[in-house]
Amino acid sequence: MNNLKLFGKRIKELRKNKKLTQEQLGELVGIDFKQIGNIETGTYFTTMPTLEKIAKALDVEIFELFNFNHNNSREILIENIIKMVKEASDDDLKIIYRIIGDILK
Repeated sequence: MNNLKLFGKRIKELRKNKKLTQEQLGELVGIDFKQIGNIETGTYFTTMPTLEKIAKALDVEIFELFNFNHNNSREILIENIIKMVKEASDDDLKIIYRIIGDILK
């Protein structure tokens, strides 16, 4: 997948995480929702000022708009989970245990 499509996919993912429609994001950024759609499909890139507005509207730093590798492999996820669990307090560890138990039932 080319970088423009990856960028668009990332914008769409961040927008959906914020529970925003294309129309709502367009309003926050000050551009037409069709332009948001074109960005998300990878058919259009935008200017730096618009990138800054998109990042602000999505409550992320600009560099996070270009973080295409945030979905890590299973092995990396397991390593990160183990590290977090090892660093957790005893109280947090009990909560984590209950949450994992509930999810995996």
